[in-house]
This record gives sequence, C-alpha cells and structure tokens, in this order.
Amino acid sequence: MAQNQASLEITATGSQEAVQSILTPTKVLQGDELLNKLGTTIGATLANELGVSATGYGAGSSRPVIRGLEGSRVQILQNGLSVGDVSNISQDHAVGNNMQNAHQVEILRGAAALLYGSGSSGGLVNVVNDRILTNLPDRPTGAINTSYETVNNGRAGSLELDGGFGSVAVHIDTAINNANNYRIPGNSTQSQGEPVGGWTVPPEGNGGNNYSGKLPNSFSNQNNLGLGVSHIGESGYTGISLERLNNNYGIPTPEGGFINQSQNRYDLQHQTRDPFEGFSSFKFSAANSNYNHTEFTNAGVAAAVWKNIANEARFELAHNPIAGWKGTFGAQVSAASLNATEAGTGNFAIVPPTKTNSNALFWIEEGRWNSLQGNLGLRYNNVAQNPNLGTTLEPQPTVDPNGVTPGITLQNRSFNLMSYSAGGLWNFMQGHGAGVAYTVSQRAPSAQELYSYGAHESTATFDIGNPNLTKETSHNIEFNIQRTSGLVRGKASIYANRFNNYIYGYYTGSAIAGGEANGFNVVTAQQAAATIKGIEGELTYNWNQAGLGGRIFGDASQGTFDAGGNLPLQPAPRLGAELAHQKNGWLANATYIYSYQQNRLASWEQGPAPAYNLLNAGISYTERIKDVNWTVFMNLKNLLNEQIRYASTPMAVRLYAPQPGRSLMVGLRGAF
Repeated sequence: MAQNQASLEITATGSQEAVQSILTPTKVLQGDELLNKLGTTIGATLANELGVSATGYGAGSSRPVIRGLEGSRVQILQNGLSVGDVSNISQDHAVGNNMQNAHQVEILRGAAALLYGSGSSGGLVNVVNDRILTNLPDRPTGAINTSYETVNNGRAGSLELDGGFGSVAVHIDTAINNANNYRIPGNSTQSQGEPVGGWTVPPEGNGGNNYSGKLPNSFSNQNNLGLGVSHIGESGYTGISLERLNNNYGIPTPEGGFINQSQNRYDLQHQTRDPFEGFSSFKFSAANSNYNHTEFTNAGVAAAVWKNIANEARFELAHNPIAGWKGTFGAQVSAASLNATEAGTGNFAIVPPTKTNSNALFWIEEGRWNSLQGNLGLRYNNVAQNPNLGTTLEPQPTVDPNGVTPGITLQNRSFNLMSYSAGGLWNFMQGHGAGVAYTVSQRAPSAQELYSYGAHESTATFDIGNPNLTKETSHNIEFNIQRTSGLVRGKASIYANRFNNYIYGYYTGSAIAGGEANGFNVVTAQQAAATIKGIEGELTYNWNQAGLGGRIFGDASQGTFDAGGNLPLQPAPRLGAELAHQKNGWLANATYIYSYQQNRLASWEQGPAPAYNLLNAGISYTERIKDVNWTVFMNLKNLLNEQIRYASTPMAVRLYAPQPGRSLMVGLRGAF
C-alpha cells in the first residue's frame, strides 16, 4: 500500500532512515510497498508514482521520467553516489543497478537534490541497498524472494543475509532474474491510421490482420552478487562493499539486437557521530565503477563496445542547530572516462573518447520557528569535458542533393555552475501546511550532447553534437498544499519550470543515404528557451493502515518551446485510483490508471501516443512460522490487456514495441 511520510529533515539519504521534507516533495518507497511495486528496472518500479513516468525499451532498459524530464536531468544514485553507468546517454542503455536487492528508493527534488548534483532539474533517484551495515545485527537476519511471471516465462529469485561477529557486520546478497520475450496485446495496428507493418510484429505485417505474440528482442537476463563488511563502534562505522552485475537484454526495434552489460563496483563509507563540538556528524563516501557493455546486431555480431570508468568521493559535515537552523555542507569530486568503439575496427562509436571531471561544494539548511519552516540550498560545480581532440569525424552522405552531414570541431569545454534553492512552509493549522519553493539549477552539457557524431541503431538516428553548447539553466517555482494528519490526507502541487538554453535533439528532416545507417534521421543538438508547467495531487483515506484504504491521484505536465511548438518525449496526463484492504495477514489491492492520449508532440514526432487503461491487482497472505515471516503473493498486471506505448519513449521503439500484455505473477517471500 502507498506510504506518505513528512519530516523536518531534508538531508538524510543513503540509509533506511531516509526522510522527506514537506517543502521538497520526496517519495520514499520501502517495505511492502516497494516489494509490491518492484520491477526488473528502476523505471518500471517507479513508472506509476505521482509525477513520475518511465521510458520503455522493452523489459531490459527503463529510466524514470520526472515531471517531463529524463536522461541527464534525472540523476540515478546508488547509496548516495552515482551509479557510474552510461544510461543517461541513451534510453537503450540500462541503469547499472539491480532492483531485486533494493531496500529503499528515494525521489529527491529542490534543496535536497542539491546535495548530490546541480544538473538534476527533474530530480534525483537514490537506490539504497544497505550493503554497508550501519548497525550491528544482534542476530542473523535475511530474506528470500522467488517469483514466476506468465507473460514472459519470467523466473526471479533473490537471497540476502546479514550477520555480526563481534564489532564486525557482514552482508551478502545475490539475485537472478531471467525472462524470455514477452507477449504483446493483439490489435497492434489499432486506432491511429498506421500503415500495415508500422506497428506489427513481424515488421512486414500480417496481411492486414491484427497480430499478437512474442515481441522479438524483449528478453532480459540479470544476475548480481554483492558483499559488504563494516566495523561498527560507539561513535560510528567504517565499511566497504563490492558488487558484480551482469545484464543481457534485447533491444526491441525493427532492426533488433541485444546488449551484454557488466559492471564491477566498489564502495567505501565512513561516518563519525559528534566528531567535534558543534557538529553532529561527519560522513565520507567513495565509489569506483568499472562499467562496460557490448551492443550486438540481431544476427549476434558485435557492433560497438562501451566502457566507462568512474570514480567519485564526497564528504558531508552536519552541524548542530543554530538559531533554529540545522544543515549540512560538504564537497564532492568525480572523474569519468568514457570510451565507445566499433567492434573490429576500434574506431570511435557515436561519442569520441571523453574524460569528464567535476568538483563541487554544497550547503543545505533547514529551520523551524513555531508554525513556519524554511530551507536553503546552495551548490557550486565546475565541470570539465575533455574529448580526444585527435578523433577523426567522418561526414556521411545524406538524401539531400549533394548533401553530407554537417561537421563539428572538437574542443575542450569547462563550465562553472551555480545552483540554489529556497523554500518556505506555513503550518496554518494542525496537520495542514502551504508552501512555496524556488530552485535554480544549472547543468553542463553532457559528452554526447557536445561531441556525438555517429549512427545510433537503437533510435535509428545519426546523432550530431554541438561543441558550442552553453550551460542549461532551469528556474523552477512550486506551490504546494498538504494535509498530513487524520484518516483523510492529501497533497497537491502546481509548478512551472522555465529553461534558458534547453538542450534537445532536433530532427533536421534529413536522412543518411547508403551504408549501414541508410535512412537514419539526422539529429542535431540544439538549444532554445522552453517551459514545463504541471500539476499533481493525491487524496488518501486510511492509507497504509489496517482495514479499508483508498487513494485517488493525478498528474499532468506540458512542455513547450517559448518560440512555439512542444518539447519531445513528454509524458501524457494521467488519472488513477487505488483500493486496498488488509486484515489478519491478508492484503488485497487494485490499481486503475487512465493515461490520456498524448497529442502534444514535437513537430518531428509521429503520433499521437495512444490513450490506455491500466488495471493491476494483487493479493497476498503473510504468516509467521517459527522465526520466519512467510508471504505468498499473486499479482495481476495489465488485466485489460491494453496496448501501452509511453509517449516518453523514442519513436523507434514507441511505434513498434508496446509494453507487455496481460500477466500473472506468483511468488513466495520469506524474512527472518
């Protein structure tokens, strides 16, 4: 069942004690709610949260879209540090973490987000796995989870164990999730005048008849192993962890293909409570990630190899209250080396080899005075992008008469970024508050936005960067009202996000002529003033409590260029309702979401993206047998067998590959 939390804290993340500020609406998924919503990807897990939608590259790759923003504008963290992958470069690149062993997922915005990044104008998502234990277990604990799903013959299992030996705590976790190609609903050429074959599987069509069956290249196979050891003393802890992640998943485009992904990650954390007078906590954390993936054609031939080596370190120092204010300040440094090459030739693939370095200082404060609250956030970043200037960029012929792709000149770039946030809340009566928050967030262009020059099979585009891009600045103002006590609770927000120099991929109308990229659209990186406006809200009754509970909710956002026209990849408005009943170990729930047709598309997007009705239901029973809480569960997904095509997914996939059809999942969980 859904769970809402409110607290005066805004800075605590990276542990089960993570909380949210009423000033910066933050969702925390944990416990049974997380288990019930858990998907194979972080996008699938968060897809139906308030203000959050998802991209949909089949089952293997999906990132969250927050208030109409995705990619580099939504940073993904693991235990408070970057995941170190390349998922922000393209939607077909999976996020480098495994959700099966996640304990908590946090969505941070506003001042709280400035703790971790200056460019996350959409927000931050932090996945917490607690591999480094911060408290000494008084007895061995653990969990086991296994499930089977019908739509894709999906088999999943996970195991987690915690234990203590003197002052040393040990953690181990492992998970496996294997799924075949999934079934899609019938009527795949429905309602939008698409030509035969435009939305069918196989792509050559089915003689004009509707087609349903298994979607090619929609499989996903994941496994991981994580270990953690920490020393826990009276004043704090020091711990290390390591993880190995493997992911093999399909790319469901007409061309087809698949990706083999792997990552080794090492983490170090240290925290000292009350390190010296006037300060309540000192925390240091660091991570090293060695990420790589190989992209294969549908025939199984290696096409490109991507590698990213990322190092990051940060410290946080929290001070005791001063005149009603308490907060955290610190510093963060990171360095990443990206290298994408064509298999066989060794030439660069899409993006030249690029080194990215970032250095940051941050300071977050929140105070309370009777019925008033306030928060302030400040972050300075210097970001340097250094490509291999000796890389040869080869123009490609286009369908234009005597045309070739426009050339770019590689150059080193450095950006100074200043982001800040301020918010206030008036608790005008017990359990009721009204607030306002204003955030300015600056983002440096990413390596692919600056330097891309090559064919991208998964989006059927030839991407061309712009080394002269300037920093992107968003000005976000939000008004919210919330009731946080009683049987009936609720919250509502209205916001406007104004962008200077919004960076986007512009479809020029030209296409590549000849070669392996024949017919691919030429897309260039451009900037323009843009605005996203939105509204979201929910109303709950007895939610997350015994007995009958209910929830209704809705969200909508609209992104436009100030000069006219719509932003690309914008999610559709949604309305939804949930019912749940829990008693004597039984929990039954049902969720219905109506997503409107998205016809506010960019001028180069095909559509509209169809409306859909999503109906999910579930039932579970929990009983304690000796020292183990056993839960048997059954979840029904997409009961109406609707065609679901996310407007936030690029055309190459949205027009061809819908989300899975009707499915039944059964499983067993145990916790001790």
